[in-house]
Amino acid sequence: MENKRLASIDILRSLTMLLMIWVNDFWTLKKIPKWLQHAEASEDYLGFSDIIFPLFLFIVGLSIPLAIEHRRRKGQSYWHIGKHTLIRSASLIIIGVFMVNYETIHAESLLINRFLFCIIMALGVGFIWMNWNRSPVPKKWHLPLQLFGVVLFVFLAIIYKGGEHGELWMTTQWWGILGLIGWAYLINVLLFLSFKGNLAFMAGVFLLFTTLAALEFSIGLPPLPDSLFFLQPIYSGTIPAFTSAGIIATLVVKNLSTKKEYFTPITLVAVGSICLAFGLLTRPIWGISKILGTPSWLGICAGIGFIVFAIIHVVADLKGKTKWASLISAAGTATFTCYMLPYIIDPSIQLIGINLPEPLYIGIIGLIKSFIYALFVVLLTGMLERQGFKLKL
Repeated sequence: MENKRLASIDILRSLTMLLMIWVNDFWTLKKIPKWLQHAEASEDYLGFSDIIFPLFLFIVGLSIPLAIEHRRRKGQSYWHIGKHTLIRSASLIIIGVFMVNYETIHAESLLINRFLFCIIMALGVGFIWMNWNRSPVPKKWHLPLQLFGVVLFVFLAIIYKGGEHGELWMTTQWWGILGLIGWAYLINVLLFLSFKGNLAFMAGVFLLFTTLAALEFSIGLPPLPDSLFFLQPIYSGTIPAFTSAGIIATLVVKNLSTKKEYFTPITLVAVGSICLAFGLLTRPIWGISKILGTPSWLGICAGIGFIVFAIIHVVADLKGKTKWASLISAAGTATFTCYMLPYIIDPSIQLIGINLPEPLYIGIIGLIKSFIYALFVVLLTGMLERQGFKLKL
């Protein structure tokens, strides 16, 4: 398959981003179906919300083979690609650390309002990681704006207070969503480069990560030395396995595209079915838990990723039916922008004190309200992208 952008990847990313914003707004609602919500750590249960994050990790993997091939065609060396990967991963991890610390902030000890803290954090991200070269802002302002973003981050780090009584400074905690994506992206790209994108080797990587997860929940892995604590998201296996699965899916498409038209999606569904069977058959052993990151959760969600991708691949790539997703396309092409906007919108609403009528927070009406909000964020992302404002790692 020649190196071209697969519409299915962008569409799946758009749908996942839209759903991520939707489920992230569930905390504002009451009396919504349990099956839509996150399961508790003590539950052997898979809620709809528990599928979204692993699906996003899967999509990160989908993009890796084509992105690297594109860079290679432009003449970039493996060293240059590796350096770019390190910078990109470090950016995700840094932002993730700030976000997870915001969740445990001690508002009473803070120099500024906690919602203002969140807005400044999101603006800092915007100033630093905006793709200024594609924006209408004159070039002379690009570096000063990025440096201003750095100043905002330093300011927030200095004034931060966390812990039960405001006695703690920032800690890595669990790295945050973006941090976990950063670690999964880093290790998978480095392994992909090491094995030169070989499908068999990457399948072995997925099996290795799955095995690490199974060992962790069966006999327990030897603890990492304190000096290597930061490798825990990789060492535990579950998180990077989702991204490895996405890489495998794209490699299947690339390697089998010359076969009969439906051979590729059938293969994807077959692989997904094996993953689903693994997750369901091992459920009595480990249970399904996103919070604990059980291997059964990994198998089921990876299986869903393969099968959903196969369906969209048929519709968008083989049949060329893409217009149905055009309304939310910005969520797939300006995903980072779309992810960050709620960190400005939500706290701004809290600061201003906007309160909608109570019925809009309850049941099916509340779910519709939250979905309209998610769609609004996606449409706003598209408007900003058309004006030349798009975040890029």
